Amino acid sequence: MRAVPFLPALALGVFALGARPAPESPLRTLVERYSSDQAALHRRYDAPYSVEGRDRLREFFQDWRARLDSVDYGVLDLEGRIDWQLLRNQVRFELALLDREERLWNEMVPVAPFAGRLIVFQEARRRLDPINPREAAQVIDHLAGQVDSIRKALEAPGAKAPTLIVAHRTVQTLTDVRRTLGGWYRFSAGYDPLFSWWVAAPYRRLETALNAYLKHLREKVLGIREGQDPPIVADPIGAAGLQADLIHEMIPYTPAELIEIAEREFAWCEREMLRAARDMGFGDDWRAALEKVKNLHEEPGDQPGLIRMLAEEAATFVESRGLVTVPPLAGEIWRMEMLSPEQQKVSPFFLGGEVIRVSFPTDSMAHEDKLMSMRGNNRHFSRATVHHELIPGHHLQGFMTSRYNSHRREFGTPFWTEGWALYWEMLLWDLGFPQTPEDRVGMLFWRSHRAARIIFSLRVHLGTMTPQEAIDFLVDRVGHERANAEAEVRRSFNGSYPPLYQAGYMLGGLQLRSLHQTLVAGGRMTDREFHDRILQGGPMPIEMVRARLLGGELPRDFRPTWRF
Repeated sequence: MRAVPFLPALALGVFALGARPAPESPLRTLVERYSSDQAALHRRYDAPYSVEGRDRLREFFQDWRARLDSVDYGVLDLEGRIDWQLLRNQVRFELALLDREERLWNEMVPVAPFAGRLIVFQEARRRLDPINPREAAQVIDHLAGQVDSIRKALEAPGAKAPTLIVAHRTVQTLTDVRRTLGGWYRFSAGYDPLFSWWVAAPYRRLETALNAYLKHLREKVLGIREGQDPPIVADPIGAAGLQADLIHEMIPYTPAELIEIAEREFAWCEREMLRAARDMGFGDDWRAALEKVKNLHEEPGDQPGLIRMLAEEAATFVESRGLVTVPPLAGEIWRMEMLSPEQQKVSPFFLGGEVIRVSFPTDSMAHEDKLMSMRGNNRHFSRATVHHELIPGHHLQGFMTSRYNSHRREFGTPFWTEGWALYWEMLLWDLGFPQTPEDRVGMLFWRSHRAARIIFSLRVHLGTMTPQEAIDFLVDRVGHERANAEAEVRRSFNGSYPPLYQAGYMLGGLQLRSLHQTLVAGGRMTDREFHDRILQGGPMPIEMVRARLLGGELPRDFRPTWRF
């Protein structure tokens, strides 16, 4: 038989995805240009808290706001209108973030008044301004003396120390500034003989002064001891900050209303946990049932085999029921890695996507830490989260968004990214995925954990809960191992996650579940159509997912009103 030519085979592979291509937005090129230009500016203005960079970015976003205002909105189709709304929303939020950054910087100025002058060196380097080595040496020597004076003033008896929040942020910023200044220095040192002759000694003095000042802030103000994990210091953005972030996420709720939703979901989890405990023979002692489940873990070395089995089980479950399209390549390419002991301090469970990263004890861990890691990653907890990270969760999500409407990754949000994976935990529960009471305990542990994330993350940012109280909350109400609870809270406030990230899991899941009730339970779509269209639409606030699935006009002056 004659072989099938390559190109037709490729075409067949495309159609084998089982879904129609997503409509192309007429504003795709515009969004891609915005993303590329913004990324280029961030690479150019790379000094932390740069005034020059902030001014340039503000000009950039204002120009884009005017550019969007000039678009003829009336001629756009639905996909184009969605991109217009998303880009306008993003530009508005970026301008608000610049104002927030300026406020944070102004709070640090009294603690590090010299930092701005250090940043100027990098700004001049990026402009390719010629360096006067003698003048640079004089400025650096003066700044070294200023750093020493400020440290000695703080060390004096009765001196007023900065707040923990400002001190913690200042330490992070000065660490970045010191690293940036090192790049400025190495650019000329050794290449310019006069630069080295003038600047080397003052620069060493400044390095010594900065190191001593950072040591004082860490040890005397923040209480960080050598060899110990640093304290968890949150940097709350307050009610006004949370409201600005919620507007960006197109969530027409107040933080207090979202906490009320979380408490309601938490109460449901507690009732179901009692039912599971009774089915396991523990009566109303849910902690005893949870304790039994925690001890149902794999032996050292056996966790990867369990993860593989659980991944295959979940993929088979959704495919056999026709719930969502899973391209064969998606099932072929996912991979597994193990998390290091250091990584497990902030990620005590799983991280996922195309590569699932697994937490489990290593031989270098203390005995108590080994036991807690195995208990926290037991069979039934893992069964409730592997599908969250792989298929139908984050891996399938990433696979599809890199192929459909990929320009919308600019509008990524935890309410879409994490909400999708959490929504599947809810849907699989409804479809009978947990086969035993122990499976239900595993799924309920995580579901109550997501409700708890809404409560503690919003309350910490509102200033009504401390990080330590959040740790206690996870231990007492959810049943976390204390070390895992500490890692979870540390992860939530280490600066790499936006304030609403932890709330986005369950709230995004609830939004998608509400849409599923309207469109699938209402008979307007099949499960496969519903899920495929969400994945093909690309990342965006769920309010825009709703507009895309329901159709309609989407007026230019659109304002979110959906009470999901």
